[in-house]
Amino acid sequence: MKLLITGGAGFIGSNFVHYILKKYPDYQVVNLDLLTYAGNLENLKEIENNPNYKFVKGDIADAKLMNELIADCDVIVHFAAESHVDRSILASEEFIRTNVIGTHTLLEAARNNGNKRFHHVSTDEVFGSLGATDPAFNEATPYDPRSPYSASKASSDHLVRAYFHTYGLPITISNCSNNYGPYHFPEKLFPLFITNLIEDKKVPLYGDGMNVRDWLYVEDHCSAIDAIIHKGRIGETYCVGGNAEKTNKEITYKILELMGKDESSIEFVKDRPGHDKRYAIDFSKIKNELGWEPSVNFEEGLQKTIEWYKNNEAWWKDIKSGEYANYYEKQYNNR
Repeated sequence: MKLLITGGAGFIGSNFVHYILKKYPDYQVVNLDLLTYAGNLENLKEIENNPNYKFVKGDIADAKLMNELIADCDVIVHFAAESHVDRSILASEEFIRTNVIGTHTLLEAARNNGNKRFHHVSTDEVFGSLGATDPAFNEATPYDPRSPYSASKASSDHLVRAYFHTYGLPITISNCSNNYGPYHFPEKLFPLFITNLIEDKKVPLYGDGMNVRDWLYVEDHCSAIDAIIHKGRIGETYCVGGNAEKTNKEITYKILELMGKDESSIEFVKDRPGHDKRYAIDFSKIKNELGWEPSVNFEEGLQKTIEWYKNNEAWWKDIKSGEYANYYEKQYNNR
């Protein structure tokens, strides 16, 4: 099988590239990434010389390039997205261009090149916000996006489904809860807090810290997508969760505990506008149909993540130093 993986130099995408090449050594992987701020070829240094791996720098909104790449692949696994909520609040244009127009360009190329198998990686944020006692999101939950980011992902989900119903494009969609683990860009909660504490800095906790998220170790997300692209029913959506609902405050105190710090390291900061209160995922469909469930519990995954950041200081210090602004250009040009 030959896979085109979009956004394969980002956090989840690069973990998925590693996962596929390790589990299926006879598969071929083409990794397409524009190398914007969160795309980092250092994530893939270990496999860059693998004969079954190829990197292409490119934009998913480039129709000519997408047609060329998709003509020569069997399956598209679409990770590429602008994904940071705070950035979408400050400047939403790139989110619409990448997440909506880029996805549309890929779908057109998949349709025009023999209706290629298309898996779309989405988020639980398209479902909006839950109250404390509301049932968890599932595949039938109505969409209610509340940030420019989640609205752009909701738009892309609808496009993908429309291509199934209108053109018979063989698609699947996964809506996943928050991921954590290796190669996570240091502006996000887990890597920001862990690396700040390694540097003896404070950790910025939004509002009262009582916002709830369901957390999934990234390798478990990779195994879920693996199950969906090989065994999932065409046209179906699968919700993927970690069975680990935690408040941001709980996570903060657990990280402090595991890193030998106390609450004096916490700095409470003004809450994000429109900050969704709670996300939770019911993953019973993928469990019942495909036999998938998370294999890494929260504390084990958190410990593994902390150790990874302790052992890979050069990776994240380059990013946090501010020198990373043009780093992706340097790393690509030096190849």
